[in-house]
Amino acid sequence: MCTLALLGLAGTALSAGGALVEGQQQKQMAGYQARAYEQQAQADAQSAAFEQSRERHKQDLLLSQARAQAGALGLGVAGSPVEVLAANARQGQLDLKAIQYGSALRQNALDSQAAISRFSGKQAVAGSIFKAGSSLVSGLSGHYDPTRAVTIGKSAFPPAPRTSSTGGLY
Repeated sequence: MCTLALLGLAGTALSAGGALVEGQQQKQMAGYQARAYEQQAQADAQSAAFEQSRERHKQDLLLSQARAQAGALGLGVAGSPVEVLAANARQGQLDLKAIQYGSALRQNALDSQAAISRFSGKQAVAGSIFKAGSSLVSGLSGHYDPTRAVTIGKSAFPPAPRTSSTGGLY
C-alpha cells in the first residue's frame, strides 16, 4: 500500500514538474518568435534603405536625361524647364518618403508582434505555475485519509454540545 502511495506522490510531482517545464518551453518558443519578428523588422529596414537608394539613383538618371535633352534643344536652365525639373525632384522626394513611411509601418507592426510574443511567453510561465500548483493540490488531496491522520494532543476547542430529545441544544 505504501508503494502505491509513493507512486501516486511521484506521479503528482512529475505532473507538476511537467507543467512548469511546459511553461518554460512555451516562453522559450515565444522568445524565438519575438527574435524572428525583430529580425524581419531589421531586414525590412535594410530592404527599404536599398529601395530608397535605387529610387534615388533612378531619379538622378531621369534628372540628368531631362537636363541633357533641354541642353540638346538649346533651352536654357531657366523658366519652364527648371520648373519641370523642380517638380520632378519634389515628386521624387515624395516617392522616397513613401518608401520610408511604408517601411516604418511594417517595422512597427513587427515590433508589436515581438512584444505580443514575449507577453504570451510570460503568460505561459504564469499559467504553468498555476497548473503545477493545481496538480500538486489535487494529487496530494487524493492521498489524504482523515481516518489515518496523526493527531497530537487534544483539541483546543471543546466538543460540540449534544442535543436533547426535545430537539433543543440543552
